[in-house]
Amino acid sequence: MFQLSKENLMVRKTAREFARKELAELAAYRDAHHEFPASSLKTMGDMGLMGMLVSERYGGSDTGAVGYALALAEIAYSCASTAVVMSVHNSICCGSIQKFGTEEQKEEFLRPMAAGNCIGAFALTEPEAGSDPQAMTCSAVKDGDHYIVNGVKRFITTGKNSGVIILIARTGEEKGKGLSAFLITHDLPGFKVGRVEDKMGQCASDTTDLLFSDCRVPASRMLGAEGQGFQIAMSGLEEGRIGIAALSLGIGMAALDQAVKYAKQRKQFGKKIAEFQGLRWMLADMDMDVEASRLLTLYAASLKQAGKPCRAEASRAKCHASEMAQRVTGQAIQIHGGYGYIKEYPVERLYRDARITTIYEGTNQIQRVIIANELL
Repeated sequence: MFQLSKENLMVRKTAREFARKELAELAAYRDAHHEFPASSLKTMGDMGLMGMLVSERYGGSDTGAVGYALALAEIAYSCASTAVVMSVHNSICCGSIQKFGTEEQKEEFLRPMAAGNCIGAFALTEPEAGSDPQAMTCSAVKDGDHYIVNGVKRFITTGKNSGVIILIARTGEEKGKGLSAFLITHDLPGFKVGRVEDKMGQCASDTTDLLFSDCRVPASRMLGAEGQGFQIAMSGLEEGRIGIAALSLGIGMAALDQAVKYAKQRKQFGKKIAEFQGLRWMLADMDMDVEASRLLTLYAASLKQAGKPCRAEASRAKCHASEMAQRVTGQAIQIHGGYGYIKEYPVERLYRDARITTIYEGTNQIQRVIIANELL
């Protein structure tokens, strides 16, 4: 088993107690009513869970990537919708602003983000540009001390409920250097939130279009240098993939626990179904799958925390854990039989919540490209 420090064990314990006391009770209701978990996220900010990768200098808890992964898995165990907001906010948004932002930007945005008073969103995907960011058409044209932004972003997590959005837009045509990043707030003229998607899972987390029509963005809102947008996006996605691996791990952990609990209670043919060898082997396979994902995730997080390269490791963790979550939630439903297919039992929601994890933060086909490229 991966050896954890006393500090990391305490972080995991704190997150677990909060999630299972507050989030678990609300998860089904929020999923059914598409209710954004604003109050819980504020509490998590007070607990230091929304600034886990932020320096104490800017009000963060500076927990490190391992503690962050452990906490995120515990949040996802109880509510994957809350976990995905936490993941994008911490991994991509806070991380990118801390790494590339000016002091003024860090004071204006990073400090309230670490406190949970401002939730971050990341706008990369477009209707015709997802896995291929070089195909994006959303543009930002310099106009004096402003940039004029036009275009559409799609499938943006927390697009409606965010306080700040990191926008990646085209400022030139040179491959690898034609994209730039901007910090967008909802008060900017020419910017509005488009449709909110009606999703299969993680329904308490809003996913939206973002619409830009001659939106005037002050040049001081550029994150990093002009042409650095692709680098910022890829840097954020590396940590984001560890976050999604941890989120997937939490879903898998919850599904396994639900399956074990049900198997020990349900009786068929005069005995508990946990006594049947075929089902016991299913549980054993699920357990091995979960534990393999745990080790891959924590190893990638430990490399990130140590400042070592972890491009392939992050992709391996994200790819394996997200596919594990689909397998294990599917098997949990099978063990529940018909009961697993109805909303009264949590495994139905876990199954829906797991499905998206192989798609966002880079599809698993893209993860395999990255892994293969590192190998070759």
